[in-house]
Amino acid sequence: MKLLISNIKELIQVDYDSREKVSGKDMADLQTIEDAYIYIEEGLIKGFGKMEGFTQSEIYNIATRNDVKEIDAAGKMVFPSFCDSHTHIVYDGSREIEYIDKIRGLSYEEIAKRGGGILNSAKRLQQASELQLIEQAMERLEEIKMLGTGAVEIKSGYGLTTESEMKMLRVIRKLKELSPLTIKSTFLGAHAVPAEYKGRQGEYVDLIINEMIPEVAGDNLADYIDVFCDRGFFTQEETDRILMAGVKHGLKPKIHANELDFSGGIQVGVKYNALSVDHLEFTGEEEIDVLLESDTMPCLLPGAAFFLEMEYPPARRMIDSGLPLALASDYNPGSSPSGNMQLIMSIACIKMKMLPEEVINASTLNGAYAMDLQHELGTISLGKKANVFITKSIPTYAFMPYAYGSNKVETVIINGIIQ
Repeated sequence: MKLLISNIKELIQVDYDSREKVSGKDMADLQTIEDAYIYIEEGLIKGFGKMEGFTQSEIYNIATRNDVKEIDAAGKMVFPSFCDSHTHIVYDGSREIEYIDKIRGLSYEEIAKRGGGILNSAKRLQQASELQLIEQAMERLEEIKMLGTGAVEIKSGYGLTTESEMKMLRVIRKLKELSPLTIKSTFLGAHAVPAEYKGRQGEYVDLIINEMIPEVAGDNLADYIDVFCDRGFFTQEETDRILMAGVKHGLKPKIHANELDFSGGIQVGVKYNALSVDHLEFTGEEEIDVLLESDTMPCLLPGAAFFLEMEYPPARRMIDSGLPLALASDYNPGSSPSGNMQLIMSIACIKMKMLPEEVINASTLNGAYAMDLQHELGTISLGKKANVFITKSIPTYAFMPYAYGSNKVETVIINGIIQ
């Protein structure tokens, strides 16, 4: 499809410099073009600029041919699609009973000790068929696509047996074929310790290292490996062993860290050059200093802190220290049952005092970096994949996080095709 979007009120997140990420004070800078156009062909961004210069542009003669579809975006804005770098979209059913338990005062850890939480989802997933999981996940992917997400990372971790973890990863592989979204797959066998391994956690770690990881790598089922390094889950030493095994098998590390306490997970992640370290509610000066010396992207998940009523990560302190930040939804049935990145940006502004420019950078370019997609997605740049959306008529780009209860997306374009 050849597509021309003209008379755009404001074209958001324009990039001429092939930036890989945005850090520190630069996160408050957002390049835009008012009264703009963008031309898309063969699924890629082929040109963009101000309308007043369109007739003099190199692509004018191409973009005005009869085989080009034109969309008049007067009064509307165009954004690059969101890049959601942390989700658990493959799961069976929901967990609103635990939601009620939480309302009644039980903590996340108390619910987990009663057999709820991740172990509840694992039991259900082990009983579900691949077809059931694919159908449910496709509904969720369609939902987030129409809310503006164009790329998403999906983790395993609700299997917790070799057979069920492989089942999850096969489902994710099928989703890559079925969905137009750009999807990355992460093996998270170390998401929790199965009930049958209670008191024998080391044996489960050995199972992950000696059986699961070789099978995942052998069947090329995952792009990344992840570990939940936190109080009550996996220790710093266990995380080190698992990541070392993953790296040996060609799996790039990512980390769940410091959601519940200072766990050392950030330090282990940086040691193994993790693509991202995620959650980070407990982040102090030592952790910030370690991250500043690395290429690892800190990724914050404010939807989980909101839903669990936990402490939020110190986003302002991290940005002011010079760090980059990504934002992701953590879409999952227990601690963040929403993949709406518009809402995630709103929570980040309201609860973590991030500026609109900062949350847009964190949800696009920096989110792409956290999936190793910064050269394909995340900005309006020549040659990048044409994953963009057209908003409804909105007054400013700050209206995107401001109007937290409504969907501001009107038209979704993925791989250059209107959805």
